[in-house]
Amino acid sequence: MDLIFTLVPTLIACGALAMGFVVVRRSLRLRAAWRGGLTAEARCLRAYTTRSGGDHPSTTQHHVYEFTARDGRTVRIDEPGGPAMTVQGDVVLVHYTAEHPEHATAHAPRPFANLAGTVLVLAVLAVVVAFCVFFVSGAGDMPTDDF
Repeated sequence: MDLIFTLVPTLIACGALAMGFVVVRRSLRLRAAWRGGLTAEARCLRAYTTRSGGDHPSTTQHHVYEFTARDGRTVRIDEPGGPAMTVQGDVVLVHYTAEHPEHATAHAPRPFANLAGTVLVLAVLAVVVAFCVFFVSGAGDMPTDDF
């Protein structure tokens, strides 16, 4: 039984750390694309939605964009979280870096909002990890009163 009280919080903490890694990586890629200095006109090839969740599902709008990078390569990206008003055939401006045009974004530059969202998510994940560490480190060893 003690193994369960150690294994489950450890797995939750590992999941939170992995989510933190993904959030930071996405934030850094957005920031690099915005600061990359390169832009191109991209055509929206497809717009679709995905659903996730059980009792309270959420819907995410995705767009598939295609553009020609400065070096002549044709690049296709699938970006979640785009505006619902962008439909197939629309032309949008994408920001990208010369080194990684496949990490382009059609999101308008919003560095403060990006930073604030990243910090908020990391703070919540830090609380989850801290609780898991507290729980595993001995919270379960507290004496109980037997009546």
